Amino acid sequence: MMEIILEYKYLIVPFATWFFIQLFKLIYDLVTTKQFNFKRILGAGGMPSSHSAVVVSLATMIGKSQGIESPIFGLSIIFAFIVMYDAAGVRRAAGKQAKLLNKIVQTPGLTGVEVSEKLQEVLGHTPTQVFVGALIGVIVGMIFG
Repeated sequence: MMEIILEYKYLIVPFATWFFIQLFKLIYDLVTTKQFNFKRILGAGGMPSSHSAVVVSLATMIGKSQGIESPIFGLSIIFAFIVMYDAAGVRRAAGKQAKLLNKIVQTPGLTGVEVSEKLQEVLGHTPTQVFVGALIGVIVGMIFG
């Protein structure tokens, strides 16, 4: 079993990192709200950023094994920065817009639009959530890389 993990660690470690962070979010949500929300296991947003942890753990493992001067490390670190920028920038802005649109649609007499479901408001991350996710990624990558 350990041989399989070591052979496929560049797939298994990031996936396991994502899974355990999402599981943590599910359990935390259950404890704080007293409601089981299975959507938390696949949903975006929240503390910490699993997206950041995944890409940074992968980049850290690659840097540790291939060297920080290798082209594949360069690719992985640029990819990580793009994902983290997207999480804290574009997706966070989209979540803010969804929150505002949900309020507008719910305001009586303001719009005649009927919506069957609310837009998802938690899409992105705060910079702190991205930073904590990246920190977890570095730690995981250093341990398993």
